Amino acid sequence: MSEPIKVDIWSDVQCPWCYIGKRKFEAGAAQFGGDVEVEYHSFELSPDTPVDFDGTPVDYLSQRKGLPIDQVEKMLERVTGIAASVGLDYDFDHVHQTNTVKAHELIHYAKAQGRQLDMKERLLKAYFVDGRHVGRIEDLADLAAEIGLDRADVVRALESNRYLADVKADVALATEYGIQGVPFFVIDGKYGVSGAQDAETFANVLTQVRTEREATS
Repeated sequence: MSEPIKVDIWSDVQCPWCYIGKRKFEAGAAQFGGDVEVEYHSFELSPDTPVDFDGTPVDYLSQRKGLPIDQVEKMLERVTGIAASVGLDYDFDHVHQTNTVKAHELIHYAKAQGRQLDMKERLLKAYFVDGRHVGRIEDLADLAAEIGLDRADVVRALESNRYLADVKADVALATEYGIQGVPFFVIDGKYGVSGAQDAETFANVLTQVRTEREATS
């Protein structure tokens, strides 16, 4: 039996294209039909964002990118439409713009418990769909408990920065790879796919890897 194809994904919890890309990748992997093993890696789009940013995502993007409010609103409207096309109901009116380092630490904690994929999905949904806060330890512990993780242990891990070094290692590796935006997919350690590509693109790359493996075995 052949080894599953490893897919390493750099992504941020507050990246709208990352959730869209997750759904498109999942659809592509389903089309491919083979065995795929996914591991998520941390990427901080805005490490200088305060945990409790005072304002909306529109305010934030307008300030950060120096764009007029109406232009940002149109951008978010477009993203919301694309999200809807893959079954995601984005609600930017209730998004809490925040710092995501603790959310990344939680994803590493969940990985150690064998629950990384569940935690990643819960955090993305919490941020973009449910209007939950994903920057504060108590809120993150609540989300972890919702998927069955030990709430008190999550609080201890996040308060002690137990997984901060793992987050920083992921960010450093992204820099080494030259990754400047997310989502970024590294397939079988050799093919890079940047952005929320169509499902067919992912299916094609996975099929190519399988074909190459069969040719060399």
